[in-house]
Amino acid sequence: MSKKHSKPSTINQRIIEIVKEKDPETVEQLIKLVQSKHPIPKQRILDAIIKLQNQGKITLKPPKARADFTITEYIVSAKAYWYWIIIALSAATTILVFTVPENAYPIVYARYILGSIFVLWLPGYSFIKALFPTEVPIKTSSENLDKIERIALSAGMSIALVPITGLLLNYTPWGIRLTPVTLSLLALTITFATVALLREHQAQTQTS
Repeated sequence: MSKKHSKPSTINQRIIEIVKEKDPETVEQLIKLVQSKHPIPKQRILDAIIKLQNQGKITLKPPKARADFTITEYIVSAKAYWYWIIIALSAATTILVFTVPENAYPIVYARYILGSIFVLWLPGYSFIKALFPTEVPIKTSSENLDKIERIALSAGMSIALVPITGLLLNYTPWGIRLTPVTLSLLALTITFATVALLREHQAQTQTS
């Protein structure tokens, strides 16, 4: 039997062997490797690949992230989701603080909830992220523990940063009042988050 009329079982076996031995990075590479031994239509090979993947006989890796992301591309990519969450929470909290009075029930509860996050977590998270953009300082055995450690460090650092900010404001003409405290924490959080984003982009570029 000629290669031109290769049996489906032969093609499937060849695909499985190539995935195990060559570990192609893309479907296009896999198709070319198969065609080097079996000169058959590309669509037929693609159908066989999809079928094998659906059956769980092969697993194709997702495409690797580009190593040449510019900072502008990185900011708008999915990897920077945490940065935009911080910006959104900080902006929403600031708007609520300056627009929602204390007696505006029930919307004032949203101000209390976001305000607590803004004071007790966001400054510390941004600071820790700026110091350790990709890895937590203490190695852990799983990603879940990494997240727990980062959350704990963030809360502790926020508890330290907020009083320091208030102490410094006490020696300025603005004093410790709602407006200067809110704007100072907003500036602090956004600054740390931006530094963290730049450092994370640099680290991702160097390790990719």
